[in-house]
Parts: sequence; C-alpha cells; structure tokens
Amino acid sequence: MAGIVLVDYGMGNLRSVEKAFEVSGQKPKISSDPREIEKASKIVLPGVGAFSHAMIELKKRKLVEPIREKIQSGTPYLGLCLGLQLLFERSQESSRLKGLGIIEGEVRRFSHQLKVPHMGWNTLEISQKKCPLFKGISKEAYFYFVHSYYGVPEDKSWILSRTEYGVKFCSSIWKGNVFATQFHPEKSQAQGIQMIKNFIGYEKN
Repeated sequence: MAGIVLVDYGMGNLRSVEKAFEVSGQKPKISSDPREIEKASKIVLPGVGAFSHAMIELKKRKLVEPIREKIQSGTPYLGLCLGLQLLFERSQESSRLKGLGIIEGEVRRFSHQLKVPHMGWNTLEISQKKCPLFKGISKEAYFYFVHSYYGVPEDKSWILSRTEYGVKFCSSIWKGNVFATQFHPEKSQAQGIQMIKNFIGYEKN
C-alpha cells in the first residue's frame, strides 16, 4: 500500500493541503500516476476551479476509473471543495461532461441574487452527529469557504452538514468510506487540522 495519496490533476491547491496533512502528523504522497492511486490506502482529492476542466484533466491522466474503483471498493476518500462536487453525476457548470457519478444528483450555482462566490467563514448544521470526521470539533466551529457551486444529492442521507448562504446548501457529505467537504479544512485553522487528523486516523469497521 502507498499510504495516503493526494491526487494531482493540475487543479488542486496541493501545497496547502500537503502542509495541513504534515502538520496533522502524516505526509501524503502527491501523485498523478493511476498505479499509485490503485495502491493507495486512502485518497484525497482536492480542487479549485471549474468542474469541466477538472474532469477533462482527470480523464487526460487516466485517473477517473482508478478513483471510482477505489471508492467503490471501500478505500477511504476525502474530497475537498471541487473534490466534493466531482463525486456527483453532473453539474450546471457543464452540460456536456459528467462527473464521477458516485452520488446521484447535480451541482448547482448559487442564485444570481447572492454575492458569488460564497467566500469567507461560515458555520455548519451537522446532520450526522456520529461522523468520525467531526470527532472533537465544536458544533459552533467556523470553516472557510470559497465556491460558486454546491452539490444537491438526490439521496439526502448523503448530507453530513448544511450551511446557510441564501439557501441551506449541502456543505459536507458522508456515507461509508466517502467523506467530502465543500469548505477547505486546510484553510480552516485548528478545526480544519482536527478534521484532517480525524481522516488520517479513520479506520473502516
């Protein structure tokens, strides 16, 4: 096993995520090699930018199937920001390109009546209190967001937390081995580091 692999597909803020993992006690391996993904004990998919560009880059590097297969086989997965959105079937940002299709539903843009992107600190309304990702984190904790789109799962049991920004949107998801946050733990100071530590220490039952 290659340990924790941070997927490099040219769209992620890799250095800040890598540094946050190092501070949390484990250095991830950064790779765009499908063979490294296949050997990973845990996968982290970061990302900033456009859904369509991300899927193009993942396909170009032949990473789509390895990531999908690892998730479906039960390998712990952590998606950050765009790494959450890519789990969905489709996005309003691109009618042509499909996502990874792990979650049924779509990614929608915030209303034009709101200031977009949603940027800055905001709180979470946690739906699943026993999620290992939130162990030791206060329910009043603030996390850092920068995004114009948000995921809308058809199956609401995926929703780990909601956040208010004009609408109550899904700000994190969890089911089994799949964790993902719309916010950036690596930019969220102590509470974000705690969340990363929780993912590092997570073991499948």
